[in-house]
Order: sequence, then structure tokens, then C-alpha cells
Amino acid sequence: MSAREKVLDSYQAILIEEGERAATMDQVAARAGVSKGGLLYHFRDKTAMAEALLERARHLLEEDLAKMAAAPEGAASYYLRGSLLQDDPLDRLLLAAMQLAPEHDAAKLAAYREVQEGWFRLIREEVGDDAIADAVMLMGDGLYWNASMTSTLGDAPKGAREAGQARMAGLEGVLDILREAGRR
Repeated sequence: MSAREKVLDSYQAILIEEGERAATMDQVAARAGVSKGGLLYHFRDKTAMAEALLERARHLLEEDLAKMAAAPEGAASYYLRGSLLQDDPLDRLLLAAMQLAPEHDAAKLAAYREVQEGWFRLIREEVGDDAIADAVMLMGDGLYWNASMTSTLGDAPKGAREAGQARMAGLEGVLDILREAGRR
């Protein structure tokens, strides 16, 4: 792994664990095991790190859209299952991006809108109806919000993953009803 990637990983981890204020240049350099000069070689300031983090997120989101398009269970099921907190690279990036300071809101919102449009398009293609696609998106948003508010990555309360899977089974039944309604 390159020094640049170590720095970005450290920045991301500090954002998730401690928030934006704790993600100082000194803290990021120390966590990455590089000198402050080494950090500055790759990132001139925190804004440059935030931009790189959002670019990393955009790349992973593009990969996720490709997986979603090819998912044998369908885009809607893929989206709902992906809305359970997975503790994967994409979840960690999204949670870190949520911690970025307000001056990054425009960039965060632009990236979020871009991927939301892609997710919606794929779900809409499958279910055949805008309102049903909206309902699926809102179910997924609710799942993700609840998961992110009730646990931290890798530290879910006992039984939380099992409860999420049971909830998912019920939502799959609702999704089947919605898919059928879209076909009428």
C-alpha cells in the first residue's frame, strides 16, 4: 500500500472514530506512520484529503452500481441488502464522508446525488414504476440510517446482524408485492 493510501485510510478511520475535528494533519500523519512533510507531499491540506476521500467514494460507488446492475437477485434486492451495514469499504467511506465538515457539503451532495440517480435508474428499470422505485429507495435509506445510528462498524450490538437479516426477509416479501404491482 502506498504512503498516499495509508494517509487516506488514516484520515478515513479518524473521521469515523472521532469526527472531523480530531482529523488534524498531525493526527492523520501520526496514525499513518508518516511525517507531516510526507503527508503534505500527498495532500496540501485537509481539503485535498477530503476531495481524495470523496473521489475514492465515487469510485467505489461506481463499482457498486456495476455490481447492482449485474446482481442475479435484481437491483432492488441488491439495494436493500446493501442497505444493511456491512462494514465493507463502501460503508466505511460513506460513514467517513458523513463526518466531513460543512465546507464539503456541496461536493458530498453532488456525489450522493450522482449515485442516488444511478441506484434509482437501476431499480426503476427492474420494477417499472417511479413510485415503487422511490419506495424501495426509501426502505433502503431507512435500513441504512437505522443501522448506522444503532451501531458502529465492527461493533454491532449482540444480535443486531441477525435482527437485520430477519427484517430483510420481511422486506423481501414486501418487495415481491411491489414488483408484482409494477408489472400490472
